[in-house]
Amino acid sequence: MTGTRRPRRVLLTLTAVLAGGAAVAGGTLLASARSAPPVPDEALVSTAALERLHRMPPVTDRLFAWTDVQARSAEAERRHAIDCMARKGFRYTPRATPPAGSGGDERPRPFGLETPPSSSAPSAPAEPGETPPKPGSPETSPAYTKALFGDENKRVTVEGELGMSVSRPGDGCLAEAETRLLGDSRARWLRTRILLFEGQEQTRAALEKDPRFRDATGRWQQCMDRAGFPGQRDPQALLKSLPSQRARLGGRDVLRADLRCKSTTGYLTVAYTRLAAVQQSWLDRHPAVSEDWTALLARQDKAAREVLATTAAAPSPRSG
Repeated sequence: MTGTRRPRRVLLTLTAVLAGGAAVAGGTLLASARSAPPVPDEALVSTAALERLHRMPPVTDRLFAWTDVQARSAEAERRHAIDCMARKGFRYTPRATPPAGSGGDERPRPFGLETPPSSSAPSAPAEPGETPPKPGSPETSPAYTKALFGDENKRVTVEGELGMSVSRPGDGCLAEAETRLLGDSRARWLRTRILLFEGQEQTRAALEKDPRFRDATGRWQQCMDRAGFPGQRDPQALLKSLPSQRARLGGRDVLRADLRCKSTTGYLTVAYTRLAAVQQSWLDRHPAVSEDWTALLARQDKAAREVLATTAAAPSPRSG
């Protein structure tokens, strides 16, 4: 689900980060894994293959996939919030809802660089944002803010099991739009999403204990040693050591070696395949999370179809 203020591509506003250590996942699955022979990474020469790898981990897919259902729910919330604000005498112009299939770029990249670093600034135009309100307009007034976001003292906060919490409006038009799709299950949906986020963190930590993944990392390390860059811990740590675009351009040689070593050792294929297995193991041990996710997503979709059948498409904001 999403707040209508933004597209669902940014799904939650986190008010606290995970606290404490991550649990070990996998059990028998990890203990019984055997080293697999290196297979060259098709992903590094095929964008489609790389996208298939990104879709493999099932917890991550639930959190970041942008499907017809999610897009339909976001658009329904958007229209409901616009109508709600209009009833209160305000013009609300949120961004247009992105089409289904357009949210994959926001999936996390937990295994470092996957494509060559750009040698220049991105040339693709940025997505249009909301039109900034004119100074002194009703959209800059406290009454507008309260109508949209509700009373600050009535915000709803939901916590997970490992210290993550999410805060959402308790009243106002955004809350009304979410309630239209979820009824009295808003908190349940938020908690389900938090548990998935926490599961994603747990499984990424547990992956470090997976024998096949450790073997792939070892092969990558040996390849980097032979390439003249000894002592590298793993691809993610390497990328973090070059945090800026300027640093990455200056470190092009080591990053090229990183990509070559990933390709020749099949690192990304093994990494995403094993992460998918560990995440599936987590879901198997938390069946209620998947059950709630499926049921609440279906509830949203049903309500979204009803909203879209009775409301007109609102124009997206124009810049200028």
